[in-house]
Amino acid sequence: MKYIVVLPAAGSGKRMKAGRNKLFLTLRDKPILIHTLEVFEQDTNCVGIWLAVKPEERVTIQEMLNEYNITKVKGMPEGGEERQYSVYACVQAAEHEADLILVHDAARPFIEPAVISQLVQKAHETGAAIAGVKAKDTMKRVRNHIIEETVDRDQLWMIQTPQAFRKDILMKAQQQAEQDGFLGTDESMLVERLNIPVYVVESTYDNVKMTTQEDLLIGEAILQKRQQEEN
Repeated sequence: MKYIVVLPAAGSGKRMKAGRNKLFLTLRDKPILIHTLEVFEQDTNCVGIWLAVKPEERVTIQEMLNEYNITKVKGMPEGGEERQYSVYACVQAAEHEADLILVHDAARPFIEPAVISQLVQKAHETGAAIAGVKAKDTMKRVRNHIIEETVDRDQLWMIQTPQAFRKDILMKAQQQAEQDGFLGTDESMLVERLNIPVYVVESTYDNVKMTTQEDLLIGEAILQKRQQEEN
């Protein structure tokens, strides 16, 4: 099943404290953004990549694409102040490209191709599917630093990306959110508001988002582990 992928890449990365776009930081001498893009560049079912970017970073990103021979990027519309607006800009720009749209955090370079395939298949069958992993830690609801209750961990999942949707569903959800002035933390929240079931496909714990300096250390360890497995 063919799909396009949208990557919001216009964030500031304040928690990384890098002084620049965290996607330009390197893991094994390669930018985080390129690690992520290569996953989709190598997937034959991916027919196009759309990046939401800051206008002042467009030239730098294009130079990276050229250097690493990333050929599937079809457009780089300007990102909005919020992630939701950036994704919406890309979806509008790519409206006629494919019937299935994946939204993925550009700072998650370790998504497994097998998980992408399962997501695409599930979204094709149901209309909406997202990646996630089961919670491992004990979870508690806390107010003012005081425990209110212990939450049943068996029912809790930590949600990741990619998140895959039929184009008509995602666009309707985005339009409704815009009309209502609703701002969600991910696209599945927008789809949930339409009372459409969103299915969860089990991902891997390696699919971490590069958010802090500590995450970079984890990323280096994941790359080392994968290199050892290949050898």
